[in-house]
Amino acid sequence: MKHDSYDASCSVCEVNATGVPGQGGVIWEDKLWFVRHVPSPSALAGWIMLHTQRHVQGPAHFNDEEMIAFGPVLRHISRTLEDVTGAPRVYLVAFGESFPHMHAHLIPRYSDLSPEYTAFGVADLTRAVASGAEPGVSDEDALAIAEKLREALKADPPPS
Repeated sequence: MKHDSYDASCSVCEVNATGVPGQGGVIWEDKLWFVRHVPSPSALAGWIMLHTQRHVQGPAHFNDEEMIAFGPVLRHISRTLEDVTGAPRVYLVAFGESFPHMHAHLIPRYSDLSPEYTAFGVADLTRAVASGAEPGVSDEDALAIAEKLREALKADPPPS
């Protein structure tokens, strides 16, 4: 969706407007939010991104509608991601340094994930996959989770 606040120099705005990149394209969106899988190579199947549709830096700058919706949408997507992946936990990370457009990482922490890659170690896993030191997940596995999540959120969408 190309929001009225679209900024052509912002890659998050561009992803929102075009639905790419990411495994499987748009997983879910409404007038406020956009969900996608991270692009290949992905460290973990089900590592997704939650963006605001509006070009806004982060929660400190949300309007009232975004702020009221954020908690319920985040909870619903996180729970659905747990259900779809079987992960006992979903990490939430949002630094906002790369792009001044709110984008949060929702990362399933699988039970069999090596302890060196849990908590802040998940960033090390991402770097290891990007460098080729770790294999990451197959595109097929990432696409399968993206599709399961899409279907789950279609059947039971986040509150609006």
